Amino acid sequence: MTETKSDIAQKEKKISKGASKKRKNVLNGIIHVYASFNNTIISISDTNGNIICWSSAGKHGFKGSRKSTPYAAQVATQFATNLAKECGMQNAIVEIRGPGAGREASLRAIQATGLNVTLIRDITYLPHNGCRPAKRRRV
Repeated sequence: MTETKSDIAQKEKKISKGASKKRKNVLNGIIHVYASFNNTIISISDTNGNIICWSSAGKHGFKGSRKSTPYAAQVATQFATNLAKECGMQNAIVEIRGPGAGREASLRAIQATGLNVTLIRDITYLPHNGCRPAKRRRV
């Protein structure tokens, strides 16, 4: 019996639907918190730098100026750390970058979820008088 193109396409669809993502079993990881003035982004990786899960304030429905609030950072951090705990994470190093309002709120949320924080590192970029600043605003 010969198979038509549509039969082959349906078989391929069935095969691709059955395949699902495997959850990694990671004990130690790194939590990267990027707190800008407009948003807070949390990425959780293993010690090699492979991303396990991520979250941001905008992903959870906060829009505009509400994305930059500490509460939005807390909600995003809780979501990301709960996903990491499902993957088996127990110990974490926290790297915080940026001057935003979500810095402290995300740290509190990480400690509230029960992850063992071994190190908190601030890796905010510091300019060495590289770029010329923008001209002064005239209002």
